[in-house]
Order: sequence, then C-alpha cells, then structure tokens
Amino acid sequence: MSTQDMPDNAFMGAMWKRSQQARPLRIARPGYSTMLSLRGCVTFALLSVLTTALPACRMAAPSQAQSPPVNPAEASAATTGLQVAEGSATPAADNPNNVPTTASADGSSAAPTAAGSAAPAVEPSPGGPFADRVAEACEAAPPGTSCVPGGPFIRGVDVDDHACNQPDMFPEAPGTGPAMTIWLDTFYMDTHEVTNAGYEACVAARACEDAGPAYVDFDADEQAITGISWFHAVAYCEWRGMHLPTEAEWEKAARGPDADTHPWGNAPSTCENAILMDASGRSCGRQKRGNRPEAGRVNEVGARPAGRYGLYDMMGNAEEWVADWWSADYAACGDACAGANPRGPCDGALECDGHTRRVVRGGSWYWEAGHSTGYHRRRHFPANAQPNFHHFGFRCAASMEEARALAAEGTEPLDGNTADE
Repeated sequence: MSTQDMPDNAFMGAMWKRSQQARPLRIARPGYSTMLSLRGCVTFALLSVLTTALPACRMAAPSQAQSPPVNPAEASAATTGLQVAEGSATPAADNPNNVPTTASADGSSAAPTAAGSAAPAVEPSPGGPFADRVAEACEAAPPGTSCVPGGPFIRGVDVDDHACNQPDMFPEAPGTGPAMTIWLDTFYMDTHEVTNAGYEACVAARACEDAGPAYVDFDADEQAITGISWFHAVAYCEWRGMHLPTEAEWEKAARGPDADTHPWGNAPSTCENAILMDASGRSCGRQKRGNRPEAGRVNEVGARPAGRYGLYDMMGNAEEWVADWWSADYAACGDACAGANPRGPCDGALECDGHTRRVVRGGSWYWEAGHSTGYHRRRHFPANAQPNFHHFGFRCAASMEEARALAAEGTEPLDGNTADE
C-alpha cells in the first residue's frame, strides 16, 4: 500500500482514557491553592478550622444530574459535522473470544452474547447534527429491489481482530473503524446480485461492454456475474436508472441501524446462511468443472435465506463493488466519510488525487467466514485487469428520486433474476 493510500490515523484512545479518570476539585484558599479529591477534601474538612472547607466538600460530592466526562471525539463533532458514537474496546477478560465490539450511540459497546444474539445497541439519538433531518417513508419498491429505511445508523467497528489474508490487504490494519454514527436517506437496494443474464441484457442493448468471468462453470444465467471492473458495474447500474451503492449504503443494508455484525444479527457466517469457504472447501464444498475444481464456483443467486430488508447474498457468494474510493480507515477518510449521505474521498468522483483503489464488500465463495461480515472491507484497482484480475460482482441501488423515476417509466426488472418470479 502506498503512503498516499494509507495516511496516518488519528488515535484518540489515550485521550478518552484520561477523560474517564476522576476529576479533582480545585479549592482556592488565601495565599495558596491545592488540588483535592473528594476523599482528601473530607480529610481536610475535619482538620481545618476554616468554615469554608465543608461547603467545598459538599460541592465536590457527585450529583445524579452531573454530566459525565466529555469524550474528546464528541468534542470534535463540531468540526467533523458528525455525532460520534465512540466507545472503548471490550476488555479481554470480558471478551475471551475477541468478538468485534461496536460503539452504540450512548457510548457503550454492543457485543454478541454467549448465545450468539446481540446485546442491542441503543438507537442513535435523533438529536445532534441530524436533529433537522426526517427520513422519507418507504414507497413502492422498483421491481427486484427492497427499501432500506433512512435515518442514523452506526457504521464501522472499534475492534476487529480478523487478520485479513486477501491479496493487497494488511492483516494488522483491517480499516474497519472507528465506529461512528452517520445518516442515510431512504434508498432501495437490489434484492439479488446482478446475474450473468442481467448483465448480458445490458451488453445486448449496447449499454455495457462485454465482460465476465474467466473461469469455466461461472457462466450460467442465474449465477452472479463476476470478473467485471468497477467501471462495468457503474455503467450497468446507470443503464438501469440506478447507481452503484455507496459504501455506507451497502453497510447499512447489511447491518441495519443497530450495528449488527451480519444481515441476520450477530451469529457468524456459515454455509447455512452464506456461500463461502469452510472445512468442506470453497463454495461450501461445491467444486467447479474443469481445471482446479477445488477453487469452487460462485453460486446461483438466492441459494441461501434472505437477510434483513429481504436482501440475498450480502454475505459470501460474489464480493461486491461499491462506489467509494478506498481510504485506510474512516478516520483517515475524515469528513468525506462522516455526516449525512457520505460518498467517501472526492465524493466518489471519477478521479481522486492520492487514491488508486475502490472498495469491495461482502466476502465470497472463495474466502473464509471472517471475510463475510457486514463491516469487512477490501480494496482493489477499479480496472480489475490482469495481472490483478479478480472475480468480483455487484448489485445496484436507487435513491428515492431514482425509484420514483423508474416507477413513472413503468420499468420492468432488468437484472435477469427470476428467483422471485
């Protein structure tokens, strides 16, 4: 990774720890001043002949109405335009399995319980920088899509112990944090990954370049399209009157508003709910025809139950392009990844100085379950050309305005999926 792609990260942990320490009371007396804790103040009151010591001790006693120490990250919200929901990592003694923990809107962390269900995160406050925002209600979804309600949600995690072994990634720097509260307007997401048949329809209409998988046994109509570039994905979504989802939209669709780790809650990805690599092999033990059968194959879409919002294959099967340029993490991205409807560096523009890779999400049939989480991120060159060619797929999203335009046109599904028919 170049130094341009991976700028220095801001580290607030030490400041936060200091802010949690007890704050002593400063008591002024004629001729000198001293710092006294509550215990010291009581001792001083017993020994002192001055009558001012006892009132000072009463002032030092904590009150139920007293505000908690200020999180320095929250103090910077005025400059970032973001209501930060930052919490500390769960101590190792309380989290023996090193489960990723995520800050909730009240500063606490939500981690899966021993039974695998989530300790629910606090719903993000409607106040703060989003107080004047109201999410539009879902309307009739365009064919082949599902509505994702707008509002604040918690994106990212504060602790991620997954050591990513994918090409061009750094195990010690997964880039999945820090957790923060952002806002998204209501939008719509394809219920399925775009299929080979769907993409071929775009090629036939001369709106997309001919592209696709390089593997044998990857070209069935209902298999997810793979082996395309970021540019191919953008062109296809525009042809449908939609857009390639932003990274924030993709994560909201996968995790929901309360920072669950997966589309079904906080239970891990397995071959029961996703197409991935497990002890049986890649693609859950399903080998492909031809050379290297052990490499597995991308599956026909919708082979596993739908997750939240009725979306299929958000975990595993084909890794999915999203619109944003890659940043080392959300802190490095800064204001471009904060606030309302963030689009990442350079607002997702076609060119962005210092950035050479786009973001890929969701894990795939080829990789272990640790890559199939709602917060895992991968980076890759948008051209997806040899010698850096990978079998990535995608799905499309629509804003409320795009969805209304599609409804007015009476557009039929163009993704080639027949799973719902």
